[in-house]
Amino acid sequence: MKKRDFDLLNGFNILYIEDEADLLKHTTAVLEDFAKNIFAVQTCDEALDVISKNHIDVIISDILLKNENGIEFLRHLKNDLGIKIPTILTTAHSDTEHLLDAIKLKVENYIIKPINIKELLNSLHDVLIPKIQQKEINRSYNIIKTISAVTDGKQVDLIRFIIKNLDNKNILNCSYTDIMERVDVSKPTIIKLFKSLSDQGILTKIQNGKYHFDETKLPIPE
Repeated sequence: MKKRDFDLLNGFNILYIEDEADLLKHTTAVLEDFAKNIFAVQTCDEALDVISKNHIDVIISDILLKNENGIEFLRHLKNDLGIKIPTILTTAHSDTEHLLDAIKLKVENYIIKPINIKELLNSLHDVLIPKIQQKEINRSYNIIKTISAVTDGKQVDLIRFIIKNLDNKNILNCSYTDIMERVDVSKPTIIKLFKSLSDQGILTKIQNGKYHFDETKLPIPE
C-alpha cells in the first residue's frame, strides 16, 4: 500500500467539533502540526459561526455532543443551508442506527473512539485527496490558460510561480524582490508580465506586494 503524505494536509482548514474539553484540546494539538488551521469548538452554534466566517475543507465531529447530535447538525448544514463539506464522524458507540444515518448523509468516514491519531490522519488524507488532485488540475489548467495570454516564452517560469503561490482566495503576496529571489527572472520581465496580465484584468494590484488573480478573465485555450 502506498504511504500517505500527510504534508499534503497543510493547505487545508479543519473544523473539529467535540464536547469533551480534554479530548478536544489533545487532538487539536496533534492536528495543528499537520493542517493549515484547526477550528476547535464544543457546540454546533460555535461550528456554524466558524463556517460563516471561514472556508472549511473538512469537518471532524463527534456524534453525541452535549444536548446535541452531530448527525442532525450535518443534516441541517446539507438540507437546510445547502452547505456540503466532507465529514468524518467520531463516536464512542458502534451504533448501527448512527452508522445508517451517516451512510444516508454520505458521510466520508466514521471513527470509533478512543480516537487513533494515525487512523484519523489517514482518514483526513483520504477525504482530502480529491480536493488536492482537483487543485493540481486547476493549477495546471490555469498555467496553460495564462501562458496562452502572453507571448514571451521566457515568462513561463514566472507564470508557474504566480499560480503555485496563490492562496485560497487567489491572492499573491510577493514583492518584486521576493519573486526575483525565488525565480530566475529580471525586474523588467516581472513588470512586463504583470502589466500584460493587468491589462487583461487577470492580475489586479491590491497594494504593494499584493495582487488578486482573477481566473474568470483567463482566455480559453483553443
